[in-house]
Amino acid sequence: MTTDPTSTPETTTRGVHILTGDPKKAIIELAWPMIVAMVLLSVYQIVDAAWVAGLGSDALAAVGFAGPVFMVLIGLGVGLGAGVTSAVARRIGAGNRAGADNVALHAVLLSVLISAVLTVPLVILAEPIFVTLGAGEVAGLAAEYGAIVFGGAVFVIFSNIAYAILRGEGDTRRTMYAMGLSSVLNMILDPLLIYQAGLGIAGAAWATVISIAAVSALLLYWFFIKRDTYVSLSPVEFAYDRDAVADILTVGFPASLEFLLMASVTIILNVILVGVAGTDAVAVYTTGWRMVMFAIIPIIGLGTAVVSVAGAAYGARRFERMEMVHGYATTLGVGIGIATSAITWMLAPFIAALFTYSPESAHLAAPLVAFLRTMCFFYPFVPPGAISSSIFQGTGKGFTSLFLNVLRSFIFIAVFAYLLALVFGWGAEGVWWGIVLGDIIGGIAAYGWARLYLSRLRAIRGEPAHSD
Repeated sequence: MTTDPTSTPETTTRGVHILTGDPKKAIIELAWPMIVAMVLLSVYQIVDAAWVAGLGSDALAAVGFAGPVFMVLIGLGVGLGAGVTSAVARRIGAGNRAGADNVALHAVLLSVLISAVLTVPLVILAEPIFVTLGAGEVAGLAAEYGAIVFGGAVFVIFSNIAYAILRGEGDTRRTMYAMGLSSVLNMILDPLLIYQAGLGIAGAAWATVISIAAVSALLLYWFFIKRDTYVSLSPVEFAYDRDAVADILTVGFPASLEFLLMASVTIILNVILVGVAGTDAVAVYTTGWRMVMFAIIPIIGLGTAVVSVAGAAYGARRFERMEMVHGYATTLGVGIGIATSAITWMLAPFIAALFTYSPESAHLAAPLVAFLRTMCFFYPFVPPGAISSSIFQGTGKGFTSLFLNVLRSFIFIAVFAYLLALVFGWGAEGVWWGIVLGDIIGGIAAYGWARLYLSRLRAIRGEPAHSD
């Protein structure tokens, strides 16, 4: 028999009350701090690109080639974090606080072990990696940038695991504070290190590492010194539990593979772009994709909230809440996507001007506007796929989420991009439309799969389908 995690004030927090309360309210309460945090993070990435743009299109392309590899590191942290959020939330939903504590301790140890294994090879082999990825004449610049950010792997992975623990207990506000601090610090350091200190592209890399290291110190303070979180990270209470590791990895491993998949697709698209339009097309794609990621922040925020709320509901065996969360979050997300498309279409020339202000990058303005306007057809179809994947992650079915993303990215996006760009001869624009078509088909497939899964859960308990 499980206990009610909200039964006594001494054993709960505001976040846990939200997590186990009204699902619709929980989605909003947990999503908005994440949206604010990710807006700041994305603003930093845009500002970072704008400062790097002053170094010329080669520097932009170099960061673009380093991006997919760095995404692997981020993906490991965020992917494992999805497993941690899901496992912690499900245990809180079931009233198992000690189990949530132990899962969190295992996650921190995993972050340290993974960082130790990856850091040295990535730093040493940075330039050969970028040569292999087709960076060509900008491989040296990419290696200069990449070796530094790869050296900060431990901070990248640990901070994402710590954020995940906080999300799992419903404390997205503290996550917002930490991510916001990292972004603001990075924006301050960028011009100082790139131009004032004369470090060039290496300055952008050092700004990233220093800011994430500073936030990691803050997270350590909250967990190990202030100790006012719901989940405890007391080392003396650690007890190795194979099931806890398996529970993290059941969601975390496939979620990490999803980021590896995204990085792989980016590499494939970069190769196609180099073949049909040269490295300038890579600069357009990687720069424009920063704006795409900025535009879908509300959807990502909704998705992270859904993992926590769905996980708690699943742990408490409140399946009707899961169906409500899926429908509500998807509907809200589609509305946001439509509004985003309209705004992006109107502002595309002004957005492009942010990245093409220097004589060295001015020639990228027109293709960047074309990319941004094509992506307006992409945004409304992101929520059905993203929210559905979050439902599966929240219930511990990480491999189902992975399979749906394989369909979307490799089967649909990569294939359509290849066909339209090379077979039909549309060039770079064929890649843009391949992304759009792949996302539309993949999003619809994921949504249908999730609705079928939720209906089956309700049927197991003999409950009627939810009308919301």
